[in-house]
Amino acid sequence: MIMNLPTTFQGPSYAGHIVTALQLFVTATTFKTETNPETRARYSKFSQANGKVPSATWPSRFAMMVIYTPALLTSLVFLLAPSVIKESALRLPRSSLATAFCAIHFAKRCLEVLFLHSYSGRTDRATPSSIGVYYALTVVLVAFANVNGVGKELGGRSDLQRIVGSTIFAIGLLGNFYHHYLLAKLRSSNAKSKYVAPKGGLFEYVACPHYLFELVGWLGIAIVSHHLNVYLVVASMSSYLGGRSVAQNEFNRKTFDERDWPRSRKNIVPFLF
Repeated sequence: MIMNLPTTFQGPSYAGHIVTALQLFVTATTFKTETNPETRARYSKFSQANGKVPSATWPSRFAMMVIYTPALLTSLVFLLAPSVIKESALRLPRSSLATAFCAIHFAKRCLEVLFLHSYSGRTDRATPSSIGVYYALTVVLVAFANVNGVGKELGGRSDLQRIVGSTIFAIGLLGNFYHHYLLAKLRSSNAKSKYVAPKGGLFEYVACPHYLFELVGWLGIAIVSHHLNVYLVVASMSSYLGGRSVAQNEFNRKTFDERDWPRSRKNIVPFLF
């Protein structure tokens, strides 16, 4: 039996077309934006591009919470509100597996920020605020893409797609956490050095395996959703994190010598890119 094509937003308005067009625009432009030192998102080690210090800043840990907390809260609203608010006029989508995965993903990220990662310095307020809004809107999109909830049938393949999607999401979640743990372990054991070449896991092959596994997790969410616009979320995330990985690899090559960071090491996909 041939798998049905992913669904799209339905209805008489052009809202779905506008959302799709915006996603295509973001996918087409974000890679170049993130590889350009002048335009890339200014947080983490890139918070001070070209030595420019923003005038309005937050402590980096707080800034990272600003990035992830709105999406977590939005996920929880879409998970819990339908069982509490029975007013049909609100037209809230039913709780879905994809929305639950979003909640798990962003809860994990918040917990890592609070208890795993070490931070120093400050980050401008505009960047984490805009990313936080983007992630929250992404959760809204996923929730409405799964408007029929957990029980939605996908051309007779719903059970299989949920199993495959859930497995891929779990692989992405665990792989992302493992490589975040390796980064945190390196930083805690080398407190005297600001930057240490990552080692272990897929860091032996690429600069950003944690990005790769984050994309694997989003692919799992897209498979569970079986919706074109959620696949476009994966595409836009791939563009963004792909560009970010190029910037990270360039930074590593400038910071570490050939012994610690071979120049042949790829950006995000082992042996390929």
